[in-house]
Amino acid sequence: MVVDCPTCGKKVAWSEKSAFRPFCSERCKMIDLGEWAAEEKRIPGDDLPPIANPEDDY
Repeated sequence: MVVDCPTCGKKVAWSEKSAFRPFCSERCKMIDLGEWAAEEKRIPGDDLPPIANPEDDY
């Protein structure tokens, strides 16, 4: 099976030989991770309820 790299769109073979699947490279994998960490990507859902004690620092 062949899939598109989620970052750059390059074709990637989905097999054990593809170490970074579904990404084509470590670079594309790290770009994607950075986008999640910077909250540029997110899974849609309901807003969280307000915290019980606003003074608490989590």
